[in-house]
Amino acid sequence: MPVLLAPEQAPTLHELLAKANTIGLDCKPVDTSNEPAPRIRGLGSLTSAGPAEVSFLSNPKLQGQLDDCKAAAVIMTDAVYQTLQPESYSYRVVLCSQPYLMYALLAQWFDQHRIDRLETGIHPSAIVSPTAHIADGANIGPFCVVEEGARIGRGTRLGPHCVVGAQSVIGDDCLLHARVTLYHNVVVGDRAILHSGSVLGADGFGFAPDPHKEAGAWAKIAQIGGVVVGNDVEIGANTTVDRGALENTVIGNGVKLDNQIMIGHNSQIGDHTAMAACVGVAGSTIIGQRCTIAGAAMLSGHLVLGDDVHVSGGTAITSNISKPGRYTGVYPFSEHTQWQRNAAVLSQLAQLRRRLRSMEKNTQ
Repeated sequence: MPVLLAPEQAPTLHELLAKANTIGLDCKPVDTSNEPAPRIRGLGSLTSAGPAEVSFLSNPKLQGQLDDCKAAAVIMTDAVYQTLQPESYSYRVVLCSQPYLMYALLAQWFDQHRIDRLETGIHPSAIVSPTAHIADGANIGPFCVVEEGARIGRGTRLGPHCVVGAQSVIGDDCLLHARVTLYHNVVVGDRAILHSGSVLGADGFGFAPDPHKEAGAWAKIAQIGGVVVGNDVEIGANTTVDRGALENTVIGNGVKLDNQIMIGHNSQIGDHTAMAACVGVAGSTIIGQRCTIAGAAMLSGHLVLGDDVHVSGGTAITSNISKPGRYTGVYPFSEHTQWQRNAAVLSQLAQLRRRLRSMEKNTQ
């Protein structure tokens, strides 16, 4: 992996651990070398990290890769460290009870260091309403549009071609990648990351039958609610969060949404819930805190999922779930002709059930 910092910018190992806010992870460098503390210029895997990079071991199955690791330092648990022979490695050891989390914090620090060095200000090609408020330290990239009454917080960055609709508000230290669109009256909290193509505040799918116009016609229901997004939320590329019909669609603090997810109007997503790619959530669905929804799962509308509910990939949820736990409803795939035979049997289950009950009754 390429190094991320120039030599003059690279912190020592101890400086990096202090700057990356690893307090609380019980991390402790093991100083067994008389050599000066290495300067860390980047991150790498156990097999690719060089003498100016730090690596980590979180999966015990990969411990064999430590033998040939060339990293400046490796993050590992004390249990792994106790198995090492002093002569078998040359890297510095950093003990941590949660190596993967510590790696995440270090990666955040390197990425934030990159962002902090980028330019701030309003690009000449951007169109910003005179009534919009752009806080100090914000950056409005090329060809962005910021409409009337919008507010952009301190340290927030808008990539090229972003659109922030009228009266929308973006908090501090957010990052909007290229081509993010916020319709009017959308509120985003602090430290959000919105990836390219994501759309917040599009109209919900609301129509009333209008037979007075002509047979089969529909009358559009104006979507006059908004979207409210909490702090520390990440929304993936080409994900859509529709605005509410009357009340707001609400995305709680710390929610993580992957790419190509659809959140229907008036839905509420609880704090720290995470969804993988291609999940579909129909309108007016309420999802609790700390839930996980795996890829391509589908949730019918007007449902309530309690806290700590975990839905497996490809599962269709069609009724309320109040009990915490994992729920799976994926039918196993097979060759098409075999699937047809199995499906035919499934279609007869109700009939078979009646026959079985009749037989049981006759034998009593």
